[in-house]
Amino acid sequence: MSIVENRKAFHDYFIEERFEAGLALEGWEVKAIRAGRAQIKEAYVVVKNGEILLIGAHITPLTTASTHIHPDPTRSRKVLLHRAEINRLVGQVERAGYTLTPLNLHYSKGRVKLEIGLAKGKKQFDKRATIKEREWNREQQRLLRNRTGVTRVVRGA
Repeated sequence: MSIVENRKAFHDYFIEERFEAGLALEGWEVKAIRAGRAQIKEAYVVVKNGEILLIGAHITPLTTASTHIHPDPTRSRKVLLHRAEINRLVGQVERAGYTLTPLNLHYSKGRVKLEIGLAKGKKQFDKRATIKEREWNREQQRLLRNRTGVTRVVRGA
């Protein structure tokens, strides 16, 4: 079950691989995420000192949060992966020119997980081609619906 998605990532990058990872969160952050107060549109994932960190994700604290803590909504959060996965991602990012981007926050077995994507940046003409293809697919669906009265999905056209 998805909590929040980063649709901008699919517009700006070619997503080549996806990884599901845990997040090191504090108690108030989990409560705020369950209340739907998370946003990852401006967030990014970096490799620092052999660790992977989520930077820029905004989790708005609840007003009912504890009075003895002072929450920081945009603090850096550690992404939890196996060491072999971290080493592989570090190699791809440093050598092959890839970047890591957060794709979505979701629940898995009652825990908050982050899906990160190994991505290559799109150029402006790639973005235009993607938009053109999406509009053409919409037009095909519209034409098929008007011609037959039944909606059919055409794949690979």
